Amino acid sequence: MPSTFRRNALALTLLAGLASQPLAAQKAAPAAKSDFHAWAPTPPMGWNSWDCYGPTVTEAEVRANADYMARNLKSSGWEYVVVDIRWYVGNDTAHGYNEKNPDWNLDAYGRFVPAVNRFPSAAGGKGFKPLADYLHGQGLKFGIHIMRGVPVVAVQRKLPILGTKLTAADIYTKEGQAGWLHDMYTVKAGPGAQEYYDSLFKLYASWGLDFVKVDDLSEPYHKPEVEMIRRAIDKSGRKIVFSTSPGETPVAEAQHVAANANMWRTVGDFWDSWEQLKEHFEVCNRWAPHIRPGAYPDADMLPLGRLGIRAERGDDRMSRFTRDEQYTLMTLWSIFRSPLMFGGDLPSNDAFTLSLLTNQNVLAMHHRSTHNRQLFRRGDLVAWTADDPATGDKFLALFNAQDQELAPASEAAWASPLITRQTPGQSQPVDVDISGATRLYLNVRDGGDGIAWDHADWLNPTLSNGPATKSLAELPWQSATAGWGQATVNKSVSGAPLIVGSKTYAQGIGTHANSLIEYALPAGYTRFRAMAGLDQAGAAQNTGGTLQFLVFTKSPLRPAPADSVQIPVALAQLGLQGTCTVRDLWTGKVSTAAGEFAPFVRRHGARMYRISQGGK
Repeated sequence: MPSTFRRNALALTLLAGLASQPLAAQKAAPAAKSDFHAWAPTPPMGWNSWDCYGPTVTEAEVRANADYMARNLKSSGWEYVVVDIRWYVGNDTAHGYNEKNPDWNLDAYGRFVPAVNRFPSAAGGKGFKPLADYLHGQGLKFGIHIMRGVPVVAVQRKLPILGTKLTAADIYTKEGQAGWLHDMYTVKAGPGAQEYYDSLFKLYASWGLDFVKVDDLSEPYHKPEVEMIRRAIDKSGRKIVFSTSPGETPVAEAQHVAANANMWRTVGDFWDSWEQLKEHFEVCNRWAPHIRPGAYPDADMLPLGRLGIRAERGDDRMSRFTRDEQYTLMTLWSIFRSPLMFGGDLPSNDAFTLSLLTNQNVLAMHHRSTHNRQLFRRGDLVAWTADDPATGDKFLALFNAQDQELAPASEAAWASPLITRQTPGQSQPVDVDISGATRLYLNVRDGGDGIAWDHADWLNPTLSNGPATKSLAELPWQSATAGWGQATVNKSVSGAPLIVGSKTYAQGIGTHANSLIEYALPAGYTRFRAMAGLDQAGAAQNTGGTLQFLVFTKSPLRPAPADSVQIPVALAQLGLQGTCTVRDLWTGKVSTAAGEFAPFVRRHGARMYRISQGGK
């Protein structure tokens, strides 16, 4: 890593969180005030508008969430209020983006400014300063989302770059443009490039910005623009915490991103999906060695509480996570020391959601624990541990991630090869003999590539017996699961038309891996035919999704595991001997243990403990 960052990192080790070194190595001189890592001594905590409002949040909604935070969460350390994507478009749409006729708002130097119809206090060229002032007046901090690059519209209009004789048309390249949103072009290194980014953050600093989330930066990793943004923030004269998005950031770039940003994404967009949550055990284990004071791997937002009011994905709902799964989410994010950015609508919170966000024992562990790491993984039983540098106590988190397993693909009546956007037509014809079957199970599985956009469509699904046919889409299913969202008839899982390989289909079933849909078959039908395809929503995202479609005529579900199992931990593994005091951080209950500690943990649930040497 660069020598400057190495010196600064050493200076910051009194701050909590240096996981990759033993506790004895974490004592060093106080942090230099000039080091941006000192701006986030603990993982940032706040609210972001994306999960509930997508690209359409209004100033009134931001203020309402800020007011709730000031009243109910600020005392627990929550402080950032972040306006997510496309605050500069006056006529954006929910469940997708308006790219047909966006109402752009930008200044004479090609810099986006807030849409006044959505943010009235920005009128008269004030930008976000009045809103930032409002938040600062409540003891909170203000953040925005931006897209990497220079606006396409600024390039088209050849708008000047502040402080230069160049225009936006002199600094752009179409290479690397985001495939999922076309607002921006890549900024190419050269004359005017740094000056453009400098002008951006000069404007943001004048607004009073405290936090910036820069999208389309992590995967693929745009190193030159990461460095330009770092320099621009440093020149701005304001302490602006820098977050990169979305992931997974390449692990090979861990040192570079830690030398330039305060937090960086480890996954793509994360929603209220158990499938996605379970994947985080592997992801967090991979990134734990790279936790640093002031530089944090980011497991993405907390999709809890009320979501989807006008979001890109899904409907208006309370989080689909069960209470056990919500404990798992908060426990894993906390012991991993991920930044905590709440995605739900705060004024709609219920008492349970609020209790998850304000547990002082859990938050204290999140703020100051060190040497955070996975202790073991035994199948889907997982243990994490961390140290309390102030007391010598150990933290222990236990997770039961067991699932009801599915039969292997070899037992299916029909199985597709892996389908990707490189597959011709991004689809595969389905033709299955179902003679004598009374049940039909449509199963879609993730191809295992780490891409979360596994939107899957069963197109024109038809039962037949000779000339007699019946559309499966007209039959009610017995049950349906989806790895994200909900299975939907005659629409994709995102609510859009069924589009595969640039062709739109009127009939079909939209779902998302991992998915299982069960039907009771009417008598007499002998064949099932369909087209199985990767929906356009998945094919268009970054490298696209990867799916396998399977058809079963007998239940593929294996017997379910027990609802609750013991997870034994030898206290010696934690460096503890003799009798120890065990405090449950979620419930506050206190007990003792000696030799081995083996609590029961509910399936999809978690437990979190502080363990101290000695009895009560």
